[in-house]
Amino acid sequence: MISESAARRSGYWLIAVVLAMLAGLPLAVWLDISDLSGNTLRRQARDMSSLISSIRSYYSANVVGRVLAAHASGATAGTVVSHNYANIPGAIPLPATLSLELGDVIKEQQANITYRFVSDLPFKSRASHELDDFEKRALAALRANPQQTLNDLTRVGLTDTLRFITPVVMGQACVACHNSHPESPKTDWKVGDVRGIQEVIIRQPYASNVFAFKYLLCYFLFVAIIGLSFILLQRQQARAIHNANRDLEAANEFLAGVSLKISRYLSPQIYKSIFSGQKDVVVHTERKRLTIFFSDIKDFTATTERLQPEALTEMLNEYLTEMSNIALAHGGTVDKFIGDAMLVFFGDPETKGPEEDAKACLRMAVDMQRRLGELKDRWRRNGTEEPFVVRMGINSGYCNVGNFGSNDRMDYTIIGAEANLAARLQSIAQGGEIVISYETYALVNEIVAAHPLPPITMKGIQREIVPYAVDGLTLGADHKSRVLSEHLSGLDLHLDMSRVEPADRLRVRTALKEAIAALDEALPESARSRQDAGQV
Repeated sequence: MISESAARRSGYWLIAVVLAMLAGLPLAVWLDISDLSGNTLRRQARDMSSLISSIRSYYSANVVGRVLAAHASGATAGTVVSHNYANIPGAIPLPATLSLELGDVIKEQQANITYRFVSDLPFKSRASHELDDFEKRALAALRANPQQTLNDLTRVGLTDTLRFITPVVMGQACVACHNSHPESPKTDWKVGDVRGIQEVIIRQPYASNVFAFKYLLCYFLFVAIIGLSFILLQRQQARAIHNANRDLEAANEFLAGVSLKISRYLSPQIYKSIFSGQKDVVVHTERKRLTIFFSDIKDFTATTERLQPEALTEMLNEYLTEMSNIALAHGGTVDKFIGDAMLVFFGDPETKGPEEDAKACLRMAVDMQRRLGELKDRWRRNGTEEPFVVRMGINSGYCNVGNFGSNDRMDYTIIGAEANLAARLQSIAQGGEIVISYETYALVNEIVAAHPLPPITMKGIQREIVPYAVDGLTLGADHKSRVLSEHLSGLDLHLDMSRVEPADRLRVRTALKEAIAALDEALPESARSRQDAGQV
């Protein structure tokens, strides 16, 4: 199942990346347009300034220069060159006058272009030119270095304004004219001096450049639509994933609840093998060597008559729960509960080999008797006079194990005479006693102390069966450390020598002596006499 928080974080990151990409494109276009606009204005102003300079130079050399040359050769009659040419019939303007008036014409014809031909040293008859700070700085800089050009680009709103300034340099003809002209403010001009500046001012709105990128803008709009559509699709997918995760969580919770309920009806090993896929739920059986355990509460019918139904139910459920936990702890498969009886087997679906399976089963039975003794002590304290006394039988042999039943309803269990024999051994056991078959005894004789019982026969089994009553477990190679277990009506004894501390052994010994003394006192007089005679 996809993590909802991870999907949400991924969606946010994706949206951020797409928005950054969409925002980056217009920014890049804007920067390109800004750069293009500035470069275009500079090139346009430079070209226009160069054109006007070329016209003025041509006019100076080929028109004014020829007239002045004629005057210099003595031909004084004819065309006159004057700044006040409008008042002299047949006169032509000076190059500077031509430039000044050309600026007025350009301003009238071109709304976005201004041409200025200005100086801080105008003729005396002309009004002084108003120079702003940029023009003053430019004039001073050009007089220091006439080889440069200056420009200033400003932006107001969506309009670019470029001011391009070049120097007006005095030529030979200009020097001669200005130094000799009566209205000239200066008469010591030299060739190469900067008399003034020629300025071209061009204003251009951004929109004209923006719409020059109409195809790019269309592409950007297309990409933006695709990007936004992608974001919307991603959000829809995120919502779909969220809803799917919510449905999956609900389904998982439902399945977990159902699975938990089903697990109560199955042994954990079977439940695990089915849900992990190790076993198929089909009618199928195998023949395996198992160790079968069967237990039953002695005189259960009489017990039910002594106890209230509620108390009996509580005790029985507690008993079966504790016994099941012990069986599972030892690796046993709890087959079924038959009223107060319990069937457990070792060897399927997991096995450690026939010998280890038999030993695990025997240890389980001993632990069950020990735990039952603890339960009985608590039940007595709670007011139950005679708690449960349990008989147990164990047998090892081959059985059919697997799923029995139909395709619609089946049960995982074991079938065979060996399973029936375990139930028979349980039936011949005394209260609190564990009886095992010879086949089991042969597998566990290293860890058990047992004595044989009279042979029995059983329907379906041809051989004579020799049962063994378990006296206790031997826990060491020297067989000195033992576990003694005896559970009868009025007696619950479980002695595990490996768990008795050396400091407590004297106390155990004293308790056993007191128990024997109490038994001796309870014997009839004739029995005590025979016992005393036997001791002599």
